[in-house]
Amino acid sequence: MLPVRVLSTILPKSLLAPFRVPACLAALALAAPGVLHAQEPAPAAQSATEPLAVVGKGGRHAFNVEVMRDDAGRARGLMYRRSMAPDHGMLFDFERPLPVNMWMKNTYIPLDMVFIRSDGSIARIAPDTEPLSTRIVSSGEPVLAVLELNAGTAAKLGMRAGDRVEHPMFRR
Repeated sequence: MLPVRVLSTILPKSLLAPFRVPACLAALALAAPGVLHAQEPAPAAQSATEPLAVVGKGGRHAFNVEVMRDDAGRARGLMYRRSMAPDHGMLFDFERPLPVNMWMKNTYIPLDMVFIRSDGSIARIAPDTEPLSTRIVSSGEPVLAVLELNAGTAAKLGMRAGDRVEHPMFRR
């Protein structure tokens, strides 16, 4: 909330009479919500999704994924989102195999990070990553992509290193 000394630079002094301040603040909050308190950036709207499947000993599991193909999309990822449907995920396309480091800064959803080689095989899974953490989560080897799923999904479905991910990205 803005201190009275700041409000006095915004509002006429006649409105700052003690009996009018609460009404004035309510009106200001409705008219300009960002003025009274800091807001976090709004999450990006969900992008169009594409089908993806993970195939392994645990069976075939289908997901609808948003694909981040540019630097801006990869940098934003799932930041500021508060939820994700159980059958959804986000696939980060790094365009060529390289060692990848991820983090969870400004990401509120705990995630499983699935690091995928260019042939579509899973290199490693980082389960249940900590929301809002700046701890680095490394691929451990060059990968073409990272699939982010809700935390616990990989274990629940029996996903393992060596399983295959089916998506057009891995047919290049």
